[in-house]
This record gives sequence, structure tokens and C-alpha cells, in this order.
Amino acid sequence: MGGFLAYALAIIAAVLCSCANSQLVPAIITFGDSTVDVGNNDYIHTIFKADHPPYGQDFSNREPTGRFCNGKLATDITAENLGFTAYAPAYLSPQASGKNLLLGANFASAGSGYDDNTAELSHVIPLSQQLQYFKEYQSKLASVAGSKNASSIIKDALYLIGAGNSDFLQNYYVNPFLNKHYTVDQYSSYLINIFSNFVKSLYGLGARRIGATSLAPTGCLPLARTIFGQHESGCVASFNTDAQQFNKKINAAASQLKKQLPGLKIVIFDIFKPLYDLVSNPKKFGFVEATRGCCGTGTVETTFVLCNQKSGTCSNATEYVFWDSVHPSQAANQVLADSLIIAGISLVA
Repeated sequence: MGGFLAYALAIIAAVLCSCANSQLVPAIITFGDSTVDVGNNDYIHTIFKADHPPYGQDFSNREPTGRFCNGKLATDITAENLGFTAYAPAYLSPQASGKNLLLGANFASAGSGYDDNTAELSHVIPLSQQLQYFKEYQSKLASVAGSKNASSIIKDALYLIGAGNSDFLQNYYVNPFLNKHYTVDQYSSYLINIFSNFVKSLYGLGARRIGATSLAPTGCLPLARTIFGQHESGCVASFNTDAQQFNKKINAAASQLKKQLPGLKIVIFDIFKPLYDLVSNPKKFGFVEATRGCCGTGTVETTFVLCNQKSGTCSNATEYVFWDSVHPSQAANQVLADSLIIAGISLVA
């Protein structure tokens, strides 16, 4: 085990060293929900927005960016680890034009999921539309970089998918049409089928390096504890069990896709364990609070409806695992991003 760890650390050091003066991948292209949205929802009519204080209070410009965090997302930190000095823009933003498109694009929309019905309930951008935007992006990229260079960028880019949590928390668990007619296992299989087809669509459009996140320990999110955990002192155990079962399915699906699609590199990033570890033993990682968020009471606040300028915040967000009642703080995102480095090596090496 010691030899493997030393080898892994040597590889990581080599990768980070190679990124010091250049990017290890030409672009980063992102799909999904609020865990990876960098501001697309600022440009649509929905309550799922983070375009106002206190969101962004610890970002580089101290201003809200549309990220559901006090600062950087885990994907922002991942981009920095890969040598990027600027972030791929939100596709619907004015910044998504000209040479900025060479960095990639972010199509994610807070409140979205694998199930398009999840997005429709929140009036946000469904995954199917995110894919259509990606097709538009390819045409725009060709205009900026030329067809040959654009094809190379598309092939060598890193594709990130962060979705699934909203499908359960904002749809299945609160939607009697679903939870009365379909078991969790059936709904999970339905989502996995969408995931597999989405990956196949990306592959058909040129993607070859794809990383998707597992579900988080949704039962440990402060909002879930508040609404669904009245009879439990800790995390909502059944939600975490559901997430773990889904995670087994998505890993199995990824293995099958790797066999079916020649040249595909695909990794499922496990965010369940590192986030669960943070919640279970926050002091081990330098945190003080893991049961509530920094914004307001930290029990229900998220989006501008409850987490806003009138909410108030904790005195030191670096001590909190969660920024609001759903989303990790920048400090927690740093821990999550660091935990994913070894898994990501196979995608970019």
C-alpha cells in the first residue's frame, strides 16, 4: 500500500508540475446542476439563482457570480489544478464569446438533473437542452478556432457531469406521482439509463474524456435533515442508502460504457465518501460546523428566497462544511477537489 501511495503522489506531482506553465487539457466542458453551475441561471427566469450577496462573498472579486457558494466550486479548483488561469464561462453569459470559448463552456443549471422533469419543476435548463447548447458551442468554437483546431479541442477536452442530487431532493422525494408509483431502485435505474444515453451522445459528438460525480450523502445536507429528519439525530439514513445504491449503478454503467465505446476514458468521481467524512468528523479536517450552513440559520436557506442580504452569515465560512443548507463551502470544495485528484489522473494523463 505504501508503494502505491508513493507512486500515486509522484504521478500527482508530475501532473501538477506539468500544469505549472500550461493546461493539461485544452478545455473544460461542464453539464449538470447547482454543484457545477457558474451562472447560467442568472440569465433565465427562475428562483434558483445565486446572483446576489452573500453568495460570492469570498470569491476573488468579492461579488456574486451565480455560483451556489461563498467562493469557488470544486470544479473551479479542479480547473486550477489542471493549469487553467481562467474559468470556462457560463454559456448563457456575455463572456461566452470569442477567445473565451477556447477555454470550454459551462452549460450547467442549478435545479437541473438527469430527469428533464426535475428541471421543468424548477424552470431551469434541462440536460437535454444543455446538450443542444453544446452543439451550438461546437459551431461557435469552429468559427473562432477553425474546424481542425475545434475538432482537436473537442476530442481532448475534459467533460464534467455533476447531476442527480436534485432528481431525488427536488423531485422524487417530494413528488407523490413518482414516489407512490416507482420505487427508489426503479427511479435510479431510469436516471442511470439517461446518464448512459447522455454519455453516448457526448461520445458521438466527439467527447473522449468524461468525468461524472456520484451522488453526495444527500441525507447529510442540512436541508434534508431539517425537512426529512425529524425523527433522526444525525443524517437521514434512508437517503444516504438510496445515494449509495445509485452510486453502485452509475459505476457499473460507466464500466459498461467503457467497454462499448472505443477510446472512451470515463471516471465516476466519488464525492459521497469525502463529504460524508467531513460531516462525520469535521474537526479532523479543520472544520467546526457540519450540521448547518453558514447562511442564515443554515437549516433551510438556499437561493435568493431565503439566503440573501437580510439572512446574515456566520463570522467565518472556512469553519463550515456547508455554505447554505444544500451546498458545500469553498473550504469544503477544496477538500472535495483534492480527494478527486488521483481518480482524475486517468482522464488527463
